Amino acid sequence: MDLSAAVSATAATLRRRPADLLPFYLLGTAIPVIARMGLFVALAGTYLHFELTGRLADARRALAELDVTPPETQDPEALQAWAESIGPALEPLASPTAVLLVTAGTVATLLLAVLTYAAVSAGQMSAVAGRIRGQRGLTAGIDGVRRRWVTFLGLYVAEFVVWAGVVSLAAVAVGGAFLVNPFLGAAVALFGLLVVLVVLLAVRAVFAFAPSAVVIDETGVVGAVEGAGGFIRANPVDALAYLVVAVGVLVAVSSVTSALAFLGGGAVVALGSAVVAAPALDLLKTALYGDHRGVLAPVEPVGASLRAQFVGGVRRGWREMRTFVRDTPGLHAVAVLVGVAFGAVGWLAVDPFVGAVTTSIESRLVGHLPPAAALNFFGNNWSVAIATAFAGTALGLPALSSVAFNSVALGAIAALEENLAALLAFVAPHGIFELPALFISGALGIHLGIASWRAFRGRLSRERFADALERAFWVSIGVGVLIAVAAVIEGFVSPYYWRPFL
Repeated sequence: MDLSAAVSATAATLRRRPADLLPFYLLGTAIPVIARMGLFVALAGTYLHFELTGRLADARRALAELDVTPPETQDPEALQAWAESIGPALEPLASPTAVLLVTAGTVATLLLAVLTYAAVSAGQMSAVAGRIRGQRGLTAGIDGVRRRWVTFLGLYVAEFVVWAGVVSLAAVAVGGAFLVNPFLGAAVALFGLLVVLVVLLAVRAVFAFAPSAVVIDETGVVGAVEGAGGFIRANPVDALAYLVVAVGVLVAVSSVTSALAFLGGGAVVALGSAVVAAPALDLLKTALYGDHRGVLAPVEPVGASLRAQFVGGVRRGWREMRTFVRDTPGLHAVAVLVGVAFGAVGWLAVDPFVGAVTTSIESRLVGHLPPAAALNFFGNNWSVAIATAFAGTALGLPALSSVAFNSVALGAIAALEENLAALLAFVAPHGIFELPALFISGALGIHLGIASWRAFRGRLSRERFADALERAFWVSIGVGVLIAVAAVIEGFVSPYYWRPFL
């Protein structure tokens, strides 16, 4: 298969039933939400430690006796004197137990991130392989998570070890040459740099196709590396073409991100990269490798236009979201209760700092550009909603933690606001759309958590779990519609209408 045919097959596969593939890529955006559970648990433990030992009460009393307002001057000596006056009040919080808990939480977060990334990658590539074989992608992806996550973890560890080994050998060689003669060292460094670049490029090429070899050949780490190497030797032009396309996509995404950075479009580009560019590249390389192995199923072209697909998808997403809200009032009640409760926690937690530390909605709106702000609000909030919902696949708790985290932040900001009436006036018009959207995403995360728990216990088949993931995809599209409306209002209406009255 030449590159143009592979690109056509990729586009047709991606457009035909996108909900049978993209949920795993939406799940990829939830990895940070899942991983930070380790740190959240550690922080909760630290808070309990401070409360039970009286350290938090001691710190509050000490802070209450001080003026914690930072000096307005930028004089370093004044800032240092202020910091030194605050330091003793915070000493009760410098507990060895607290340091140990936070350190353990950080390590747990990193470990969860690596393991979750390996599991999600296994699901993504297994779903891709299922689609190019003509099977249901989500079912294949669910099975792939269970059977292949260790293999994908092994691939990432192996590539890291190889890269570290190559760089270490080059550093030793250059260092030894410099000890013999500085001029020889410079020559070896220049030559070694070229060699290292070539070797690392070859390593990256092999490990780029190794995941496709895992899911197509049903093999382990060693077999995948051998299979990828064999593919590159047999199809050097196709392999090189894919690498050129991959680098081109990376450069294009980076360029668009840079170009839209001043417009606040970075979050939109990042989300598009995660759910369009990433699956397209995975489909492309797996189609090339699958054709090499003779397992690529024929792909019929999509008859509908992109515009018709987009409009139809938005309409279906809106219907699915309304149906989900109507069918799950209990889950939505839980999400709202968590949001309100932790909003109150955020409000109360910053009480010692009220008056000393302030936030100002009017200051944050200085330099407000409506189109840029609307684009930024849409990208950030939809990304948060998607990550919250799909983080629920990790047994529901990360979704609840995401709702709690965002509610604490909103409660704290509201408590510290110097003009609360202005803040409420600003939030009201778009909040009637944005807050329900975030609560729906929380309820959706709980729903996926229940489904994943039942699947883990063997009480829900892979087909039914795949149905839950597909439904979550469409509900997230409906949530995106709500957030888009909220973003337009927040960008063009909320900052202005109340000013003549307040």
